[in-house]
Formats: sequence, C-alpha cells, structure tokens
Amino acid sequence: MTHSKPTVDYSLYLVTGRALLPAGKDYYESLEESLQGGVTLVQIREKTAETGEFLEIACRSKEICRKHNVPILINDRIDIALAMGADGVHIGQTDMPIAVARSLLPPSAVIGVTCNTPEHVRQAVEDGADYVGVGPAWTTQTKKNLNAIVGIRGLGMMLRELDGTQVKAVAIGGIKSTNALHCLHGSVSTTGHALDGLAVVSDIVASPEPKLAAEKLAFIVRAFKSGPPSSSSLPDARYTAEWIKEQVASLVPAVRKHGPLVHQITNTVVANQSANATLALGASPIMASAPEEMEDLSRAIGGLLINFGTIQNLDGMLAAGTWANINLKPVVFDPVGVGATRYRQTSADALLNTWQATVIKGNAGELAAIAKSTEVRSRGVDSVGQGFEDPIAFVSQLARKERCVIVLTGVQDYISDGNTVIRCSNGHKLLGDITGSGCMVGTSVATFCAAASLEAAESQTAAVAHDALLVKGDMLVAAVAGVLALTVASEFAAARQDVLGSGTFLPALIDELGALTPEKMVKAANIEVFSLQPAQRKDEM
Repeated sequence: MTHSKPTVDYSLYLVTGRALLPAGKDYYESLEESLQGGVTLVQIREKTAETGEFLEIACRSKEICRKHNVPILINDRIDIALAMGADGVHIGQTDMPIAVARSLLPPSAVIGVTCNTPEHVRQAVEDGADYVGVGPAWTTQTKKNLNAIVGIRGLGMMLRELDGTQVKAVAIGGIKSTNALHCLHGSVSTTGHALDGLAVVSDIVASPEPKLAAEKLAFIVRAFKSGPPSSSSLPDARYTAEWIKEQVASLVPAVRKHGPLVHQITNTVVANQSANATLALGASPIMASAPEEMEDLSRAIGGLLINFGTIQNLDGMLAAGTWANINLKPVVFDPVGVGATRYRQTSADALLNTWQATVIKGNAGELAAIAKSTEVRSRGVDSVGQGFEDPIAFVSQLARKERCVIVLTGVQDYISDGNTVIRCSNGHKLLGDITGSGCMVGTSVATFCAAASLEAAESQTAAVAHDALLVKGDMLVAAVAGVLALTVASEFAAARQDVLGSGTFLPALIDELGALTPEKMVKAANIEVFSLQPAQRKDEM
C-alpha cells in the first residue's frame, strides 16, 4: 500500500520555541490559539529537551494539529518523527543528509531543508527536498551562530533556482507582521518566482495573544497571494504617449487638491530648495529625521522621500521607510552619491533590505552602484563616462530586481516598472548649473506619488496591478509626472527674460513649478513609450 504525501499549505508556517512564551502562557494553549488564528503548518523545534520530553511534546502537539487538519513536522530528529508519526522533518545544512533522511522515513514524509545560498537551494532540489526554508531574511533571536543575513533582495536570487521545479519555498529569519509584506513582495525573483509562505517564530510564540498575531500574518499572506505576484507580467496596454500625458496632466491639479504632506529626510545642502519646490507644486514639506517621530508621522504624510546625500541619521531613515510601508505610503529613495564610499553602499543595502521602495531615482552612476554594475562609474555625486549602452534594458532589469519603479536621470530620463520604459526628453542645461536640481526631481517625484496614492485611495481603486508596490495608484505615471514637472518647468524658466544665468534661474524655476498647468504639461512633454515583451527582457543583472 502506497501513501501519498500530505497536501501542505506553506502560507503561515509556525516554528515552535517554548523559551519565547510570555510569562504565564502555556505552550499547548498557545499552539491551539495559533492554529485558530490561521497557522497552516507547524514545526516542533526542541534543541535542549531530552528525548522523552521531546517525544511527549511532539505527541501532544500532533493531537492539537490534527484537530485543525494541519500537518506537523519535526526539526532534525528523525527518531522523534518516526516514533510519533509526524508528517515529515525539517533539517539544516549541518544535519542529516536528505538522502539518508528519505531512506529512513516513510515515502509520504515531507522533507524540508534550510538554505542560505543559491547553491544550497540548487543542491536541495537535486537531493529531492519538498521545500526549502530560505534566509535568514533578518536577524533573529531564535538561533545562535546564524549564517550571514541574506536580506530580502537576496531571497529572490535563491528563488530563481526553483524555476521549473515543484519545490516550495518559505522565508525564514526575523519575520513578523511589520515586515511580512515587504518580505513577500520584495523577494519575488526577476523571473516572477514568489515565496509560498513565511516561517514565523517569535511574532506568534512570544505574543500573549497568539491567535491575533497569527490572524494578522495570515491576512497579509492571503492578501499577497490573491494578487498577481509575477514581476514578469505583460506591460499595460494603456501605456501610450498620449494616455500618459493625459494622466500626468491630471495629477497637476490633484497635487493642489490634496495638498499632501511630503516627509523628506534629505540632503542638508538642498533642504531649502526642496521645501520651496514642494510648496510651489501645491504640497507641504516636513523635514524630520528622528526615529522617535516616524510612527506618528507615517500616519499623517502622503509620501516619503529619503535622500541620503548627507547621511546623518540612518536609524531615522530605517524607521521612516518601515513605518511608511506599514501605513501604505509611497517611499521614494534617492541614493545620492551612493557609489562614492563603502559606507554609502552598505547603508543603501541596509535600507532596501529593511523597507520596500516605491521608486528609486538616481543618475547613471548612482543606479549602477545600486545594481552592482561596473558599466558606469561615479565621482562623488556625478556620473563618469558615456552612461549605459542600453539604458532601456538597464532600467527595466533593475525595476524587476528591486520590485519598484526606477527613474534614471540624465540628458534624457528613463522611467520603468520593469514591463514598460518611458523616455522623457525635457529639461534645460541650466539644471546642471545649480546645486540640488537632481534632489528637487526626487522631491517632485515624491510629491506626485503622494498625490497619485491619495487620488486612488479616494476613488477606492488601484489604477494598475503593480502587484503591491505597497501603495494604491499608478506609481509609474506618478514618477513620470514628477520628472516632467521639474524638467518642463526648467524650460519655461530658462526662456524668461529675467533669467540671466544660474543665479536667476533657481528662483525662476520655483516660480514656474508653481505656474504649471495641465495644458502646459501636455503641450511641452516630450515622451516615448517602450513596451517590453518577455523575449526582450534580460534578467542576468
């Protein structure tokens, strides 16, 4: 008689840890409540218990899991799994080889393995694992001597190894309700391979209300799975030059209607220009960097700009983006001069692994540093050389890799969501003669993203399925609007008779930002649209 493997829903995978239970909370009571809250798979992990105690805990846990029709796995201990009739085991890189475990367990047993590198995943697939636990995504209190933190962006590289296989994947390491959506969204590979679930320990086990904790996490996973997780979907057929111009034009009065509060942690050199540009467009700036303010501010703002031209409070940047994600506010990241120092590079990685950017905006040198590309170098905040040989391919690849809209600024600006690339050919050379023109582009993009998000929320629609940039609204169009607002205004400013050079150009530019109208935007905007079919995409980045 053959036994088929149990059907496993990996969505919310609870790994037990009795040492984390809050005072007065019984382990079995906590497990029962967790299952009531939506846990779909349980792994019993007991690293210090004696064999007899481990077996008793496993047997009683199995009784509770069976009441809820939830499979139960045992961490590492094949003997315990066999003795109590578990549905399978989870083993680490230094534990028993998969082949040996498979030979000892029933054919129906589910076997999972911890993987910390793409090579680990590749080997697990070859060895016949049913699922892999990839990570660690973040630091965690539940394990000592962890491998190096993989980060959210590193998970996507491992998920690519599962293309064309039936092997499932869950993220492990430091996952909780405040970072779960970023983990699910940001880890989708450039080929569209998404996680099957999240493995959680302390956020449920350490909670005095494990049912509520599990319900919150289960809701996040269900919401993500109900949308299109693929980053390789076809481009939106509506994206024509004329349609985009109309949408951009409609956002000009939308900014003034909503008057969004735009939170800016920005370069101290340009704070004044950025604030004035925000006001001219019809929004309100607030400059704050203390981590203690971020939770409260995130509820009031329409959008967030993080520009680390002068990095002074990295903790504030980390907290601001995290809380903006939690409250579904667009986050624009302007990694000014990121290629100049190792500290800037590691800081950018820390930020992008902590929160999900809605838009990343930068010049060729800055975006090359984000992409870890050597095609373009930077000197301070400036790019060096001729730029990218194929900027259309570059921005689309980076957009898919980072799971956001990319804005590449230069003589011509390229904006992409990974499926569509829009080239904007506006602007005046005087922009290069004033300090902070690029930073003001970031301000403008954040302002229009805030307005687009508020407009979509008001109409109760998300304009396009940019599978959860964690905000409502068409952020590709909003980014284009932000770029065009600054570049079109620069053309009108430079044409004024009172502008004699860079000294008179800056105040004129602020004036013209305030004088923008939908008609001016439509008439002046010079854009081209490139819709990329799957065969045109290169994902080697």
